[in-house]
Amino acid sequence: MAVYNGAMTTLRSEFLHGIRDELPILIGVLPFGMIYGVSALSAGIPASSAQAMSCIVFAGSAQFVIAQLIATGTPSLVVILTAFIVNIRHMLYSASVAAYTSKLHPLWKWLLAYLLTDEAYAVAISHYQKAGDDMQKHWYFLGAGLALWTTWQLSTAAGIFLGGHIPASWSLDFAATLTFIALVVPALKDNASTAAALTAALTALLAIALPLKLGIAVAALFGMAVGLSLEMKKNRDR
Repeated sequence: MAVYNGAMTTLRSEFLHGIRDELPILIGVLPFGMIYGVSALSAGIPASSAQAMSCIVFAGSAQFVIAQLIATGTPSLVVILTAFIVNIRHMLYSASVAAYTSKLHPLWKWLLAYLLTDEAYAVAISHYQKAGDDMQKHWYFLGAGLALWTTWQLSTAAGIFLGGHIPASWSLDFAATLTFIALVVPALKDNASTAAALTAALTALLAIALPLKLGIAVAALFGMAVGLSLEMKKNRDR
């Protein structure tokens, strides 16, 4: 019984630890989700569909792009392709955490894959890289992911409810940018990641005039290419 209670305490503490570490990021997610809700309604997306997108897609940047493309009457195939390109970074996230989750039950893998977002990955991978029992850390991942999921659903619903009643003078648009800056900057720990971020930022500025928001996809591809090249060069020089 003592062993059982000790194991349950460990799992609960990991879960709560994940929630606690995610909380500072959620401050930026709240207005981000509200802005999406308002943007989706402005694009002509029904309230039920806008909320469903937050549940199914569950990816803020892709949801913003989808709303903007729908607002301009972009063909469905282009919308789907663009959303896929914007979210392709999740494949890199999956490869990164695979070493820590490979022994989990398939249901756990499916659940964590669904919850794998920028914000959840940022805290989960840092926790995985710390010393400790990796076999329990998926509960930390679950806590962080569920905290983010719940916040995203509630903030989306709030944005949809408020709709066009949020004054333009609030200027909430900066929240999305600040959220991603807060995630990216602490993760720039070597030359490869720093070069990738700077390349992506510069490319995004230069490609801002591209149609269909393709500048985002181009910037991501250039950034990944530069970062991967430098990482491969570093491995060869070892």
